[in-house]
Amino acid sequence: MFATPGDLDRVADLIRMSERMSVFTGAGISTESGIPDYRGPDGVWARQAIPHIDTIRTDAEARAEHWQDRRRRYPEMLARVPNAGHEAIAEFEATGRLLTVITQNIDGLHQKAGNSADRVIELHGSTHVIRCTQCGQTYSGTEIQQRLDQDELDPRCPVCGGVLRTGTVLFGESLPERALRTAHAVAQATDLMVVVGSSLVVNPAARLPVIAKDSGARLVIINQSGTPIDDLADVRIQAGAGDTLSAIVARVRSGDQ
Repeated sequence: MFATPGDLDRVADLIRMSERMSVFTGAGISTESGIPDYRGPDGVWARQAIPHIDTIRTDAEARAEHWQDRRRRYPEMLARVPNAGHEAIAEFEATGRLLTVITQNIDGLHQKAGNSADRVIELHGSTHVIRCTQCGQTYSGTEIQQRLDQDELDPRCPVCGGVLRTGTVLFGESLPERALRTAHAVAQATDLMVVVGSSLVVNPAARLPVIAKDSGARLVIINQSGTPIDDLADVRIQAGAGDTLSAIVARVRSGDQ
């Protein structure tokens, strides 16, 4: 599928008219950077088991297996770079159009592309953060990676000796309350929400575009496949994120001249 010139023009017009634009991204924006989605045949759930939080807390053997899996995979994540879709969203912020990015992704590519960290709400956490389950102290992913590369099987918190865990949402956990609360507030306040690369089937995150629409915002959905709320969209584009967003950015620039 591809985006029609008329659809691209309409989205560009909506962006130019917007005063409180937000973007909601899912795994589909990062697949173009070589990061697999969660649900596809080559996705994360097919390639590796996401651990349960209780397992991480109580099962040392399973925890060591989890850390060794991370030791192998984290360098791959660090090597990934933003694609044209991420860069387009960063440009929207740089030109003063974008207030907030709400993302279901854990890869940090929005920040790598240039979006301000304080304008990115990571609903599922970040793979680049490691947290102590006991005292809450946080560490960078690269710091813990160095310890794993020195053959630590079950790295512990240097502050309190507590069990460490990844900063992403694990099975058995709810989304971080603060992130979800902030995202709700953004959805209620935005006048334009652009959904990119999300199938919008995982709640409560999938409710955010509906909240935005119910609060009076315009809604644009850009995704390779259909979503359950396509009928609510003011513009629906069934196409890839990178080329589509690049074309929209070019039109917005042209209209500004």
